[in-house]
Amino acid sequence: MSTLVKRNYGTLNNLFEEVFGGFPAGNFAKELHVPAVNIKETKEAFELEVAAPGLQKQDFKLNVDDNLLTISYDKQASKEQSGEDTKIHRQEFTNRSFKRTFTLDEKIDADKIVAKYENGILSVTLPKKEEVKITPKSIEIL
Repeated sequence: MSTLVKRNYGTLNNLFEEVFGGFPAGNFAKELHVPAVNIKETKEAFELEVAAPGLQKQDFKLNVDDNLLTISYDKQASKEQSGEDTKIHRQEFTNRSFKRTFTLDEKIDADKIVAKYENGILSVTLPKKEEVKITPKSIEIL
C-alpha cells in the first residue's frame, strides 16, 4: 500500500532542503527570520550561542517557565526619515523581533543560568545539576 503526500514547496530552497535533508545548514533560521543557534555540551553545562549581530543586550529577554527557556528580542526597527538632502534608495538593515523556545532537560539547573552578549553573539550557559552520587557501602548483618 502506498501513500500519496502532497507538498507545497513554495521556494526552491524548501525543495532542496526536503531532498537533501537540510543541506545547506542555516536555511531554516533564514527563512523564519530568527537567528541561528549553536548548542554545545560540556561535562558541566550546555552552551547556547545565538548569532545576533548589531543588537543591544538590554533588548534581549530570557525567561524560564515550566521547563521552557525563551529567548526573545523585541525592538521595532527605527525608520529613518529622508531629509530634503537625503533619499534612501535601498534599506536592508532591519531589526526584526524574534522568539526562540527551548525545552530544558531535568539535568539543567535553571536557577544558575547565565547569559552574556559580546561581539554579536548571545551566549547562554545552562549549568547541569550535580548528580546525586551513590557511594558503595557494606551493610553489616546483625
